[in-house]
Amino acid sequence: MILARVSGSIIAAVRADGIDGPGYRIVEPCSPSGITGKSTGIVVLDLVGAAPDEFVLVSQGSSTRQTDVTKDKPVDAVIIGIVDIVEEEGEVVFRK
Repeated sequence: MILARVSGSIIAAVRADGIDGPGYRIVEPCSPSGITGKSTGIVVLDLVGAAPDEFVLVSQGSSTRQTDVTKDKPVDAVIIGIVDIVEEEGEVVFRK
């Protein structure tokens, strides 16, 4: 899993993924305290309704197709949770 911050949304009027409803977001992998690197963003299917700047948990690869929504669909990355608190070495480094 990847800890990431939502940095944007993608609107696609025409989609061939066979999924009704959930939209796509752009996320940037980040450190537990929220620092993002200069990496390229990742396009992910948002199953939980994440908002801009929220910390999220992202799953990639074949495990993304194990939800009711994504089963047997052409999806490679999905947001599976919104983070409320991050604790690192006994110290809270992020709180929603």
